[in-house]
Amino acid sequence: ADRLGLSRNTVQARMSRLEQSGAFRSFERSIDPVPLGYPLEAFVHVHVRQKLLGEVVSRIAEIPEVLQAHGLSGPIDLLVRVVCRDADDLFRIDGAILAIDGVERTETSLAMGELIPSRLAPLLDLRG
Repeated sequence: ADRLGLSRNTVQARMSRLEQSGAFRSFERSIDPVPLGYPLEAFVHVHVRQKLLGEVVSRIAEIPEVLQAHGLSGPIDLLVRVVCRDADDLFRIDGAILAIDGVERTETSLAMGELIPSRLAPLLDLRG
């Protein structure tokens, strides 16, 4: 409030409106998995039988190393972001995904480094 030159009540009211609108997401995204023992990150492209998509997503969500998943248009059905301890751990996680009924195949790519971290400031700057 001080930095913006606004009253504390004004800032609190704006924050409350943003929270009620669902603009705030979970803050757990800011946790770095490396100190937790997960130095590798990978993206698993998952091809599924469409009729079982809901069940596949529910089962993938049960895997603790899965950080995020997106449904995609095009040739890949799901893009799943995972963390792992090493190559053997990645092999295990990929196997767990492949074992889910409705998963036809996977293709896995190791993340070599985060080049643009998750950000919203430039988008918020556009709003003025």
